[in-house]
Amino acid sequence: MFKKRTFKFTLILPVFLILVVLAVGLLIERNGISYYSDTSDSYYLSDNQVKTKAEALANVSATNLLIYDSSNETSASAIDNFKQIFEDMKVATTYVDIANETVPDFTTFDTVVILTPDLEPLGETALQLMEWVESGGNVMFAMTLQKDDVVSIIEHKLGVVNSSYTYAEVAEVSIKNGFMLGAGQDYNIDEPFESAWAVELDDNAEVYLTTGDDSKIPLVWEYDLGSGRVVVDNFGIYVKAMRGFYSASYSLLGDVGVYPVINSAAFTLDDFPSPVPSGDAKYITRDYQMTVSDFYTNVWWPNMVSLADKYGIKYTGVIIENYEDDTTGSTERQSDSSRFTYFGNMLLQMGGEIGYHGYNHQPLMLSDTDYGDAFSYNTWTSDTAIEKSLDELMDFTENLFPTSEHLVYVPPSNILSAESRALLAKDYPNIKVIASNYFSEEFVYEQEFELADDGIIEEPRTTSGAIIDDYTKLTMVSELNMHYVSHHFVHPDDPLDVDRGAKLGWAQLYKNLSKQMSWLYKTAPSIRNMTESQMGGAIQRFSSITVEKEETDDFYQFNLGNFVDEAYLMVRFNSDKPSDVTGGSLELLTGNIYLLHATSSTVTIAKK
Repeated sequence: MFKKRTFKFTLILPVFLILVVLAVGLLIERNGISYYSDTSDSYYLSDNQVKTKAEALANVSATNLLIYDSSNETSASAIDNFKQIFEDMKVATTYVDIANETVPDFTTFDTVVILTPDLEPLGETALQLMEWVESGGNVMFAMTLQKDDVVSIIEHKLGVVNSSYTYAEVAEVSIKNGFMLGAGQDYNIDEPFESAWAVELDDNAEVYLTTGDDSKIPLVWEYDLGSGRVVVDNFGIYVKAMRGFYSASYSLLGDVGVYPVINSAAFTLDDFPSPVPSGDAKYITRDYQMTVSDFYTNVWWPNMVSLADKYGIKYTGVIIENYEDDTTGSTERQSDSSRFTYFGNMLLQMGGEIGYHGYNHQPLMLSDTDYGDAFSYNTWTSDTAIEKSLDELMDFTENLFPTSEHLVYVPPSNILSAESRALLAKDYPNIKVIASNYFSEEFVYEQEFELADDGIIEEPRTTSGAIIDDYTKLTMVSELNMHYVSHHFVHPDDPLDVDRGAKLGWAQLYKNLSKQMSWLYKTAPSIRNMTESQMGGAIQRFSSITVEKEETDDFYQFNLGNFVDEAYLMVRFNSDKPSDVTGGSLELLTGNIYLLHATSSTVTIAKK
């Protein structure tokens, strides 16, 4: 008879544990399961801690006077952009329209900005302005001046020794090292025209920006006049993508220039995770001889992971459940969720977050919208239909990723009606951030970096894609100097869309994208990598903070209004170099420009 044998479980326990570890490892490898819970909500401030920019500035005394002329087409077209620039810089400003208002006494202001190319309507006031500057005032001529009798009288006080009635084309701009972040190279201008006054300057004028050609026409210069200072902007381009050039110019006035910034870099993967994107796959086949699904799994996603690993990028993916076009409110749960969990969980494991994009890719617009030939989208039949689609999307996302928070909404194609925008704020309090577009296009929901009156954080993308054209490069350098921000979007279906560079091939697109990210982190090595939610918290602080400056013989003092826990400010020291800091810390960015990390509502910087 056979003897009955017994085995102690402890003998096979180590083997069993090894098998468990291997199984879990395989599960992680296949599904990207993360062990950490998303805590992006922790950087948000509560409603009683934040203010809109208008609320923040309401009780700040105006230190800047801006003079414009609504009867002048150029001036009238630019005034709203400059109002936004100074609101974002938290420069409390009095705006005077010389077409129907009287210019106040200059002596009640620290700075004056002239936002009209035609000084004739100012007459004697222009002469009085220059006398005020000579006695210690600061003026910035923000528009390319047209040579007239008044300009001819005062041009020598602007540092001009020779001028004509001719204007030069600004096809590219060359930034002097130290003037702005991103200096030391030329930036091409889209659709250039003859926008710069051809002048020769006094040897004592300090030139910071010129045309990129051999003529080197001065585009931004500074000229000390008596006890005061003159800054002239002569490039004549007043679009949103140039804002950082004007904030940099304004910061040249006075002994120190200071303004709040966001200090954040966010990178959004639009339509991700999602079903396999549709589109023309011939270039994928040409270059990789594989299916679209395999391309995304084996090429595109590993490339994006490598990019994130190299620079510490925290992706925000915005989920789309399907690519169908039903807009009646009838929803059907996506049956194949494997791609969603595979990519989504790995994204979360990398420190990213997942937000909302759409149940499908039909923008939240009702039947009163006519897209014409611009888009082939359907419109939704009712608010109820929109709500049903959002409810399905949120439930689908929550079921797939139950341990993470979902706080961001990106409208399909950046299209969002005012009614649907209000619906999101009213009925979906979990949505804290809407991320659309910084620039105006037909049907597009255009945004500023701000806290809206209803508490939603407006967080526009500033650049997108992997072609990286001249406008993208110009916008990126401008926004680093305006807001110390980068918000870039990439769509997984870029390699399938000829308009977005598919013919170039993904290898070239990825090379372009990698090169631009290298430029970004070389130019702004201290910029904070954030998810969109974390950038939302940064925008709350940026929106709320105000700054008032004081100066003695020994130190500068910045008094920060509505300070909560921390703030970031761009500081240019035009006179004395900084020394010891109390209430924060300084980091040199370039030239005489520093990033101030304020940890107290009062920051004191000793003069060296």
